[in-house]
Amino acid sequence: MRLHPFDALRPRPELAAQVAAVPYDVVSRDEAASLAQGNTHSFLHVGRSDIDLPGDVDPHDPRIYRLAREALDRFVDQGVLVRDGAAALYLYRQIMDGRAQTGLVGCVHVDDYERDVIRKHEKTRQDKEDDRTRHVLTLEAHAEPVFLTYRGRADIEVLAGRVLVTEPLYDFVAPDQVRHTVWRISDPAAWVSAFDQVPLAYVADGHHRSASAWRAGQERRRANPDHRGNDEYNWFLAVLFPSDQLRILPYNRLVRDLGGKSPADVLQALEQVGRVSRSAVPEPSGPGAFGVYLAGSWHRLQLHPNTIPKADPIGSLDVSLLQDRVLGPILGIGDPRTDKRIDFVGGIRGTPDLERRVDSGEMAIAFSLFPTTVDQLIAVSDAGAIMPPKSTWFEPKLRSGLFVHTF
Repeated sequence: MRLHPFDALRPRPELAAQVAAVPYDVVSRDEAASLAQGNTHSFLHVGRSDIDLPGDVDPHDPRIYRLAREALDRFVDQGVLVRDGAAALYLYRQIMDGRAQTGLVGCVHVDDYERDVIRKHEKTRQDKEDDRTRHVLTLEAHAEPVFLTYRGRADIEVLAGRVLVTEPLYDFVAPDQVRHTVWRISDPAAWVSAFDQVPLAYVADGHHRSASAWRAGQERRRANPDHRGNDEYNWFLAVLFPSDQLRILPYNRLVRDLGGKSPADVLQALEQVGRVSRSAVPEPSGPGAFGVYLAGSWHRLQLHPNTIPKADPIGSLDVSLLQDRVLGPILGIGDPRTDKRIDFVGGIRGTPDLERRVDSGEMAIAFSLFPTTVDQLIAVSDAGAIMPPKSTWFEPKLRSGLFVHTF
């Protein structure tokens, strides 16, 4: 795949920790406003510029995009973000709970996205694509990277090892206690050559950002009679991690009511699906099993292994098995993308959050899942298939604002 060094806008080192922010799509408007309170340098003023407008403003109000551009220009004018001065690549390491993952920061080509060299596993929503496409075109920049993965290679690990022993450009611990360290790669030629030998990359997180980058590139091409194919708008910002370093957390489920059934009715129905037993451990120990929190107690639902279609990359996913055998037929959840009775909770919040919401009466039943694996994600992508909604939750999240790719 093609890799492109770029002349980044990036924070001055002493301001990196203040600028770095959570991605735009993992927080609500109010959560983003709270995180940025008192911090005029937070990149949330660019990624979630609605925090600088009244809370009742429409999420697609034209002022939101204008304010994002004004914030980015202000950061440049004030010297909060500075131009690197030369095309470079970067290594970006995150350490969470003692576990490290290190990715390469660079730009990838929109044509590789279109030709499925960069493979996808999710459907995108038109309104979200429209929002981010407008954001990119107004900024004339890719403000937040796409999280990509690839099957690791020994030669790339050797290159990374040589960089990791040098002095970092940034090194700070974020409020969530994740450590973020960045090294600049001033001579990127060997990296570009190495990634020429990487046949495929996979979108781990950032389907809407990658789709909007492609759309923005198409719009700029149509508007440019001198389009050459290598203009900066043809490339978009990404961090590429070897797949064996990544961790996926479960994406758990909550259902608001039991569809007219009693708890005893539900447990009886679950016994027709698999083996049900009381459990003191909320989390399942392996695939094909689910924790079920109902009426103040945890239960374990273990599917019969010979009923799991292991050769089917979609049907064998635990999120599919739960939907097809429990949520749909027992609780009446038809389309989990649109049904208002279901909610999804990233595993980073833990099972106590599931218990709290059921015990409060807000929800009636919770399901704790075993996480989807990276190999499953790759298998689905290679099959050209689409994962069910809310199948993967990656942690740690990339921080926004450390790198900006401008057109």
